[in-house]
Amino acid sequence: MAVPKRKKSKMKIRMRKAQKKADIPSTTTCPACGATVQSHRVCPSCGMYRGRKVVSVAAPEA
Repeated sequence: MAVPKRKKSKMKIRMRKAQKKADIPSTTTCPACGATVQSHRVCPSCGMYRGRKVVSVAAPEA
C-alpha cells in the first residue's frame, strides 16, 4: 500500500480545498416580464422560456 513520504503542509491542503467552493448561479432578466431568472431555466413568474410559453403559472391568491 502506498504511503506518503512527507506530511502535506497546511498551505497545500488549504490550496486544494479552496477550489471546492460553491459557485453563485448566474442570473439574467426575463425579456417578457423583467423578473430575475437563472440562465437556461423557465421563468417562475410568467412561465416563458426562449420566447414561448412553456409552463402555465397560476395567479397568486390574495
